[in-house]
Amino acid sequence: MADEWKASAAADGEGKSWKLLEKTLLAGVQEQRRARRWGIFFKLLTFIYIFAALALFSPMLAMKKGATTGSHTAVIEVRGMIADKESASADNIVGSLRAAFEDANTKGVILRINSPGGSPVQSGYIYDEIRRLRVEYPAIKLYAVITDLGASGAYYIASAADEIYADKASLVGSIGVTAATFGFVGVMEKLGVDRRVYTSGEHKAFLDPFQPQKAEETKFWQGVLETTHRQFIASVKQGRGERLKDAEHPELFSGLVWSGEQALQLGLVDALGNTSYVAREVIGEKELVDFTVQESPFDKFAKTLGASMAERLAMWMGFQGPALR
Repeated sequence: MADEWKASAAADGEGKSWKLLEKTLLAGVQEQRRARRWGIFFKLLTFIYIFAALALFSPMLAMKKGATTGSHTAVIEVRGMIADKESASADNIVGSLRAAFEDANTKGVILRINSPGGSPVQSGYIYDEIRRLRVEYPAIKLYAVITDLGASGAYYIASAADEIYADKASLVGSIGVTAATFGFVGVMEKLGVDRRVYTSGEHKAFLDPFQPQKAEETKFWQGVLETTHRQFIASVKQGRGERLKDAEHPELFSGLVWSGEQALQLGLVDALGNTSYVAREVIGEKELVDFTVQESPFDKFAKTLGASMAERLAMWMGFQGPALR
């Protein structure tokens, strides 16, 4: 009996010890969780503070970049895809152009281009504004300088300049229009999936990649692309004029791309040279001032976070609008 009581007491003592240990461990885990939560909170608070400060001060820094006190050559970058909400959007480039031409100290403007092209609408806006500014400010010349690539919509823009310069190895031209999509009809049939589309117009869904193509709709869409192509060609001919060595060259407007050296022979560019050369030898003012509209780090971050996955998926799976590429 005494032995049983001792065994029971020992078991109770051991149970209490385990409970105490369990409570201690749980308390430690909870304390670690609280510490982690507070750590995350303060890190997030610091992160928000930094980006708020950048959003407040970066516009002022951007304005100082274009502020001038002496004679200079204004430089505007056209880099990457020419499209709405991109750095080379019409709004950004047109705003930069106006600021450069309106500056009393601007002796000449260089549009430094490194772009594969993009939206015909955005390119057209920039082209028209360049021609308007050239008329409004006849004493200020605008020169396009193509670095690595000045193709399609980028060349569309360049053709509005007073003169075009490029490196001998630059890629120039690609005067054509493209629109891309995919066809998933065969995949849908293999998977046994039916596509159900309800429209109020006979051709409303004619670009749907999950439905078979119709000959008359394909012909219609080809007509839209050819119309855009004709507009592109007309703008290049208007901008380049008699400088095009052979405007009736069978491949000049076929979408092919040429080296800077070949482009010079065709009259697509006026001479070979870089930004420094044009500023120093052509404009006569080697001091360069960048008038390119600069996005603040906050805007870049917000744009990255706000990128639409649905839009990217739609572009991958289905219709992409006409592009000068």
